Amino acid sequence: MFFFTVVLADRSSTLLVDQVDRLRRIYRTVQQRRPFETIAICILPDHLHAVWLLPEDDADFSSRWNLIKGGFSRGLEGGPPSMSKLKKREKGIWQRRYWEHTIRDDADLERHVDYIHFNPVKHGLVTRVRDWSLSSFHRYVEQGDLPVDWGGDMRDIAGHFGE
Repeated sequence: MFFFTVVLADRSSTLLVDQVDRLRRIYRTVQQRRPFETIAICILPDHLHAVWLLPEDDADFSSRWNLIKGGFSRGLEGGPPSMSKLKKREKGIWQRRYWEHTIRDDADLERHVDYIHFNPVKHGLVTRVRDWSLSSFHRYVEQGDLPVDWGGDMRDIAGHFGE
């Protein structure tokens, strides 16, 4: 089981939410061709976080991300091409690298799932976790794993604290 952060090259971009249907379609296609289970996910304007469970004896998350990133980028305008990007046939939509972390135990999994679900609040996109629609948080609520008010409401704790 692995945690990922995958980021666009342009951190000011909103491409992932603007093109969320495209991302979902490519993601599903790759998931069907190279199975994995999405334990948790949150799509933000310029990056996404996910926890994946891969099939037993298959730790090849790299090719899956390559297929997702490539499939998403195909047909989109890229950034200004550098010599390096041209050689690698990259458009410059995604950062080449991504953050990957092997989930060690149940407590580690819980911390990462919480991080994923709280991320839209952390980035100031919403004041309540439940208000961000592009998150597996809603599945967790439907399954009874989290209460709808999980994470609270940042408006309730706004104020000046001597800073």
